[in-house]
Amino acid sequence: MTDFSIPFEDDDLFASAGLRLTIDLTALTDNWREMARRSGKARTAAVVKADAYGMGIEDVGEALYLAGARDFFVATVDEGVTLRMFAPEARIFVLAGIWPGTERRFFENDLVPIISSEEQLAFWMAVLADYGDYPCALHVDTGFNRLGLTMDEALALADDVSRPASFAPVLIMSHLACGDDHSSAMNKQQLESFRVVSAAYEGIDSSLAASGGIFLGDDYHFDLTRPGIALYGGQAVNGIANPMRPVATAEARIIQIRTVKAGETVSYGRALQLTRDSRLAIVSAGYADGYMRSQSSDGVPLRQAVPQGGQGFVAGQKVPVAGRITMDQTIFDVTDLPEGAIRAGDYIELFGKNILVDDAAKAAGTIGYEMLTSIGLRHERKYEMDEE
Repeated sequence: MTDFSIPFEDDDLFASAGLRLTIDLTALTDNWREMARRSGKARTAAVVKADAYGMGIEDVGEALYLAGARDFFVATVDEGVTLRMFAPEARIFVLAGIWPGTERRFFENDLVPIISSEEQLAFWMAVLADYGDYPCALHVDTGFNRLGLTMDEALALADDVSRPASFAPVLIMSHLACGDDHSSAMNKQQLESFRVVSAAYEGIDSSLAASGGIFLGDDYHFDLTRPGIALYGGQAVNGIANPMRPVATAEARIIQIRTVKAGETVSYGRALQLTRDSRLAIVSAGYADGYMRSQSSDGVPLRQAVPQGGQGFVAGQKVPVAGRITMDQTIFDVTDLPEGAIRAGDYIELFGKNILVDDAAKAAGTIGYEMLTSIGLRHERKYEMDEE
């Protein structure tokens, strides 16, 4: 019988984890500073919704706050409450706005609701009648047809002399539908519409550009820019070289290496039949960890962009996914690696500095945003920052 009375040494959880996620906070803050430089005279916020794009709102929020960010955007009041502990003097805007029952959490944590509809506006006016002056932001739809007051509603509100003095928005904002496509005429159309709205709210800060819009130039910057994906190293504009530094590196342990003969099949559905004797590495990551099934090498009829599927990086080389990705494991073909180059227990990069997150996303038929925000809970995280 095993004697469990013998004390175990403290485990290094990151070193022993089956799945690892390394977040380079130096790269993150450098990316924010680069976005601030490109924003010219405009202030530069930081979008940290969806748990900071899967990177962890606590550590990411604190790093960006220490780097100088003083305006943040989150999706929900819960995210705002968490962020407030790490960004004590920042303005924190909540994109989902305010709803009955959430008022106290907004006020107690000094969060700014973004008002996006006539229903929210009516509720907010009632709240102000009870609680008095409190800042808000107005989201205006300039053609996206997602969230926002219509142009007519926003302009009528600006001219409404009967609105209470306690209604005092601190920001007017809109969002570009095609900011990642600089050839789209939609960008100029939305810019012209937003200029009309911004002029109607003279003296109040305006914000139009997220990551892609920042690259469109000064005309789109207004008073405040809102970079998101670019902070995390993702590609913000299609068709140009991505100037941002990679932030996240996802790795999975190799559980087993097996030799399989030509003619045999691999994984579910027998979708891949081997044409040569092969060595396969089975790793501890699957679609439950955000390593999407659509990156499988075969048996995914809906994928068009990258027919061969995803790749990993190990022993200095890229290696292809073999067969279908499963819930907890992925198989890579490591036949072309030298004998002895890898062994069970080694780690393979799923995305990071060698397999860019946007390339991994394209292999899955999606975008870097989804790849990052789909990272599961089973990754052990490590945050790195260079010493000043």
